[in-house]
Amino acid sequence: MKIAAIQMVSGTSVPANLETARELLAEAQAQAQGAELAVLPEYFCVMGVKDTDKLKVQEKSGSGLIQDFLSRSARELGLWIVGGTLPTATRDTGRVRNSSLAYAPSGACVARYDKMHLFKFAQGQEDYDESRVLDPGTQPVRFELASRDGHIYTIGMSICYDLRFPELYRALRADLLLVPSAFTYTTGQAHWELLLRARAIENLAYVLAAAQGGVHENGRRTWGHSMVVGPWGEILAQQAEGACVVMGEMQGARLQQVRKRLPALNHRVL
Repeated sequence: MKIAAIQMVSGTSVPANLETARELLAEAQAQAQGAELAVLPEYFCVMGVKDTDKLKVQEKSGSGLIQDFLSRSARELGLWIVGGTLPTATRDTGRVRNSSLAYAPSGACVARYDKMHLFKFAQGQEDYDESRVLDPGTQPVRFELASRDGHIYTIGMSICYDLRFPELYRALRADLLLVPSAFTYTTGQAHWELLLRARAIENLAYVLAAAQGGVHENGRRTWGHSMVVGPWGEILAQQAEGACVVMGEMQGARLQQVRKRLPALNHRVL
């Protein structure tokens, strides 16, 4: 199954970001033996100037410009699309959830995961605290995807900072782990590749990481390096920065081979 990580450098305009996302999704679908699954990065729809800018574009679950875009794109392109993340409404008008939504080629939303671990980092002029405007999710989420190669894959959902919490990925018990992200340049340079490869190795699973990558309108620089990682920890495809499509292939036979050769998942004690 061909899979694609969509890398973006999103700005402050939702319509402009959606236009770019559509072009990249179409590119993923059009490539040789086009992608069946494409994942957009965290906050593909907007990278605001302030944390509170998320509140201005929040959507109620099931309706809104961004969700309509994802559903329509999945249907028109015949793709499974995971819409990186978008801000979804809570009962508190001053807070949102950071939600990743999965759409089938029919246009139906088949899964929603709300980011459980909220990022906080302070170093010099860098100061991030997602808990200022975000409410955390409470449950791991996965869904099943029946691919054209005859396999039914279990897809585990996560978002960015979740990557530092291996217990989440153990709980997912997935064949493919999705990591839409907007890693800072500082933390990405230090840990991004190491963490992605570790999660693949620990879970003998493929990892598809779609990132924001470049300098944004708000002055923030994200690390990028969207990649596809195989179940043995090998990097199958990668792109450093800039808007692009990073393609890889997930092979059911390879997954079974690795898990049979090293049955570590069956040896778990805790």
